[in-house]
Amino acid sequence: MKKKINKNKISILITNFNKDKFIKNCLRSCLNQTYKNIEVILFDDCSTDKSLSIIKKFKNINILYNRKKKYNSGPLNQINGLQKCFHKSSGDIIFLLDSDDCFRRNKVLLISNLLKRNSKLQFIQDTPYSTKDKKRILIKKKSNNYSIWPSFFPTSSIAMKRRFFKKFLKFINSNHYPNLEIDARIAIYAHLTKNFKITSNCLTYYNYDETGITSKYKKFTPNWWKKRKEAFQYTKFLSKRLKLNFYAGPDYYLTKIINLFFSTFYKSYH
Repeated sequence: MKKKINKNKISILITNFNKDKFIKNCLRSCLNQTYKNIEVILFDDCSTDKSLSIIKKFKNINILYNRKKKYNSGPLNQINGLQKCFHKSSGDIIFLLDSDDCFRRNKVLLISNLLKRNSKLQFIQDTPYSTKDKKRILIKKKSNNYSIWPSFFPTSSIAMKRRFFKKFLKFINSNHYPNLEIDARIAIYAHLTKNFKITSNCLTYYNYDETGITSKYKKFTPNWWKKRKEAFQYTKFLSKRLKLNFYAGPDYYLTKIINLFFSTFYKSYH
């Protein structure tokens, strides 16, 4: 039976794993939106802290429980959870939200209005506010064309029309690239399909969690370079599927060389 989609409903999809320090504010920010026709669907991925006891106190939260992690990879488990949430959702506009982040009260109203008023606009990110640094997170303008994907914000800044997300999921390749999170994949897809858009409106509160997925990818560490290699591999995969030319510039070859160095170094000492 085909799912009935509500043109006026907004779906907020959340994945959670051991975020009991943040989850209350996260869910409050969803339920206190000025736009009221909202469904919140949360996938809890085997939390062992107090998350679930907190979540269960909230009404109108559709909770999906996972009893066993599917992958030995944070990014792949996040993608799996968001896919499960999406298949349960019925909103025509989709917002993604990490369970350690929050929305401003008018975010859903402002962003959904932008998407509804512009038929060509399929995907958008707002500019997040870092609660750690107490300022907006800014993206530096690129001074060259070496990188083949856009600079993008974290997952909680992403909103899109349902049909865009549904098409993207056909290309997500969710069993591969264990270090590549959904924000990178969807930003690359949006860029290649000429749908990438950022608004300067600051509507998301971003919390850096030292135990979160991104904590293991400090800049220029081996894991960071490995993740970068996977981003190129995914871009190459997408380009082929979308019948686009893949540009292998200097950054691509530098990344290959450095990953080869780390791989050789690791084998030499183990």
